[in-house]
Amino acid sequence: MQSLQSFAFILIFVILAFDVCESDDCSNPLKSISVSQSGKADFKTIQSAIDSVPAGNSQWIHIQISSGVYKEQVLIPKNKPCIYLEGAGSKSTSIEWGSHENATFDIKASNTIAKGITFTNTLNRPVLLDVVNVVQAKAAKIHADKCAFYSCSFLGVQDTINDDDGRHYYNNCYIQGSTDFIYGNGQSLFEASTIYFSNGKSGLQQDGVITAQYRNSPNDPSGFVFNNCKIRGEGGYKTQLGRPMKAYARVIIANSYLSDVVRPEGWSQRTYVGNESTLTFVEEGCTGPGADKSKRVKWMKSLSGPELDKFLSLSFIDQEGWISKLPTSIFH
Repeated sequence: MQSLQSFAFILIFVILAFDVCESDDCSNPLKSISVSQSGKADFKTIQSAIDSVPAGNSQWIHIQISSGVYKEQVLIPKNKPCIYLEGAGSKSTSIEWGSHENATFDIKASNTIAKGITFTNTLNRPVLLDVVNVVQAKAAKIHADKCAFYSCSFLGVQDTINDDDGRHYYNNCYIQGSTDFIYGNGQSLFEASTIYFSNGKSGLQQDGVITAQYRNSPNDPSGFVFNNCKIRGEGGYKTQLGRPMKAYARVIIANSYLSDVVRPEGWSQRTYVGNESTLTFVEEGCTGPGADKSKRVKWMKSLSGPELDKFLSLSFIDQEGWISKLPTSIFH
């Protein structure tokens, strides 16, 4: 029995050690590899470049992706952290895939960075104008810690971004969708980004919802924070800002422009009628025709001063300074 207990202890120690190792910061200098469909590069596909990264990687790997439309699903496995994908700009470099089961861009590894790339799930965008059954079609799924996106676009209709788990940062990004198109249990800060409601070419003709957050207890640190963003839309339909998927859902929108695409009530309590006190849906310092709070749900919360500032600061997702340790070329 004692030997069995010893074996179990060792096994637990190894697992914990692996997790700690995986979360360590990435080392410099950058090691660069290139991807191009023309063949004048190290690889022709993005996935083959990722596959070349050694398991247990701890050095920043800079994968430079040339202009083009890459029709592939891209997966970054858990044992390959410290990958920095850089496209030629979101209008020039795009990754497209059409699947209900799999996200176009699936991140399982911590310390994953993307810049200047468009990620699209094409499943709900048929060429024909026939009305179709719109289903979940993720452009990206992020279930890893310390992930950041700069000047990227995410295009879909239903469930565009599965901001699933971990701490994430979005800066100067464009996110488009119709139904719950930013959803999950991530602890995420969206800054200077455009959130765009659109049914696209899906044939869907209905109002929508932007966020569906999964915070499930008062001690859960997760939440979606939008600061200095723009919320716009098209098509004659309107959208709510969010609805809860769990009883302690948290979404904060501050210092942002809200167009008239936002529905007057702003938010929905979904199945939590009578238990709205545990929900944290907040709008502060917003402008635009959709920012009128006179007809908002009565249970929407208000935050100000230090209580609000703690969410708007990078420290909400970055108390140890991991963003400042990212490769300097990201900020150029």
